[in-house]
Amino acid sequence: MMKKIDVKILDPRVGQQFPLPTYATSGSAGLDLRACLDDAVELAPGATTLLPTGLAIHIADPSLAAVILPRSGLGHKHGVVLGNLVGLIDSDYQGQLMVSVWNRGQQSFIIEPGETYRADGLCAGRAGGI
Repeated sequence: MMKKIDVKILDPRVGQQFPLPTYATSGSAGLDLRACLDDAVELAPGATTLLPTGLAIHIADPSLAAVILPRSGLGHKHGVVLGNLVGLIDSDYQGQLMVSVWNRGQQSFIIEPGETYRADGLCAGRAGGI
């Protein structure tokens, strides 16, 4: 059964300068999110930062949640992973989606405006049932 998720564009560059979230391929499990930044951000080894997506969502069904999962290539090749490992978005959260990133690598990593820093982004699924 398909559920409706409300999406609000908070940054006018989304859909213009930065592409709307989309499935990268027909087999993608989730949507790609982009770093909605004004300028490039240098993430030093061991550092964390919050990246805005320019988007807010409202799931509105308490039996569902969304997750933000890291892009595997960034973690493997550069040591850049989600700061909280998995981002869980509650059904009633309506603020901007922010993604915590952590550079666990040995070299600085530059995050460019509009860069896809996460793949398989929004995967709604059962939150509980306990």
